[in-house]
Amino acid sequence: MKRQTNERTRTDPVCGMKVSYTAAVEEYLYQGTLYYFCSSACREAFEFNPVQYVRRHRQHGMKTR
Repeated sequence: MKRQTNERTRTDPVCGMKVSYTAAVEEYLYQGTLYYFCSSACREAFEFNPVQYVRRHRQHGMKTR
């Protein structure tokens, strides 16, 4: 089966699975961003500790430890 290229997908921040935003099982709003999940288990893990799954964006010129 050929994958449709016009369907927009998002990455589940917990498991990394590609999820269609139109067919996502769960979604969760965190700090103004809507995250999509493949299952309620992934959403619950994210909701319990979202900082663990949200990527921090490094500012230009800052060093990371």
